[in-house]
Amino acid sequence: MPSFIDEVPIHAKAGHGGAGSVHFHKEKFVEFGGPDGGDGGKGGDVIFVAEGRMMTLENYLLDRTYSAMNGDPGLGQNRNGKNGEDLILKVPVGTQIFDAVTRELIHDFTEDGENYVLAKGGRGGKGNTFFKTSVHQTPRYAQPGEEGEEFSLILQLKLLADIGIVGLPNAGKSTLLAKITHAHPKIAGYAFTTLSPNLGVVHRFEDLFRYTVADIPGIIEGASKGVGLGLSFLKHIERVQGILFLFDGGNLLLEEELDMLRSELKDYNPKLLDKKFLLVINKVDIWENDPDFTKEIQNKYSHLGEIIFISCETETNLEYLMERIDKVFFWDKARHAYENS
Repeated sequence: MPSFIDEVPIHAKAGHGGAGSVHFHKEKFVEFGGPDGGDGGKGGDVIFVAEGRMMTLENYLLDRTYSAMNGDPGLGQNRNGKNGEDLILKVPVGTQIFDAVTRELIHDFTEDGENYVLAKGGRGGKGNTFFKTSVHQTPRYAQPGEEGEEFSLILQLKLLADIGIVGLPNAGKSTLLAKITHAHPKIAGYAFTTLSPNLGVVHRFEDLFRYTVADIPGIIEGASKGVGLGLSFLKHIERVQGILFLFDGGNLLLEEELDMLRSELKDYNPKLLDKKFLLVINKVDIWENDPDFTKEIQNKYSHLGEIIFISCETETNLEYLMERIDKVFFWDKARHAYENS
């Protein structure tokens, strides 16, 4: 399984155009040959293409410099040089290209198959045939080829997930993802099992509609400033439509944990607090899903809104959670599925 690599610096260079040819027609018994130098070929472009099957930028770790082919020089007998081949660089959907110097966003790939010409190849030089005129019958010069464009870049991947699962380490995020999708994240009973984001697809109502869910590595206090693992991966929830705040039912400090999580999201990007969210308490099997205790917790935190109580271990209330996700985050898309199910 490839490592999850989500940021890589590279240098991309388009091909140079080929030089035009200085050449004169030479043929036995022909007294006046004249110029017949062909044009140089165009340099190849550097083209990025979004590939839906790619999930990481790992392919760009070994080689950091990428160059398209140069155009061939022109030849005699008015033969033009061959154009240089374009260089196709595939990246995962969700990749953003930044200028490494200015940090300006150059392009953002959001669809499978989307392509973007980053660097254009240089134009081929004109051969001496081009410069022949009635008053200048024997030009002895041609144009050099133009240089291709080149850029120093930062490739940065941000997962295109619809829902992000956010919580402290060991809240059960990976287990929840595994239960509601076909993803197979690493799961263990200790903190920081998840060292990179995991992505899964939820299929609802016999696949009448679907959405993607990302399990973000556990966020701890200070994550937005680089503490723990959170900073590296907070960017992967910037695009989500909604957030599931997941809490450990064995450590019921709901309000304190929610304040900390929201504070870290705000410090990273205040717009994250504008997204719709649901509060979910996992591991209710710890208290054997006691309805009286569940009601007590709901009443204690009623000012926070609805709380959904689940157990990934026993799959308690998972279908209810899915129904609430449908209605809170995707109701326009889900309504048709509900009506036809």
